[in-house]
Amino acid sequence: MAKKGNRVQVILECTEHKDSGVPGTSRYISTKNRKNTPDRLELKKYNSVLKKVTVHREIK
Repeated sequence: MAKKGNRVQVILECTEHKDSGVPGTSRYISTKNRKNTPDRLELKKYNSVLKKVTVHREIK
């Protein structure tokens, strides 16, 4: 049975990884409440390829 409500699943992708030229991607799956945060989510997460904490932004 599907969940009801405003909470949706989002994908977060690293913003600094594209500029570095290193192959691979850093993505996380998270959830957010669409009613409280209608804009795109932006969190600091660990990038295992670059081995440092970077900003990850929600992608569609």
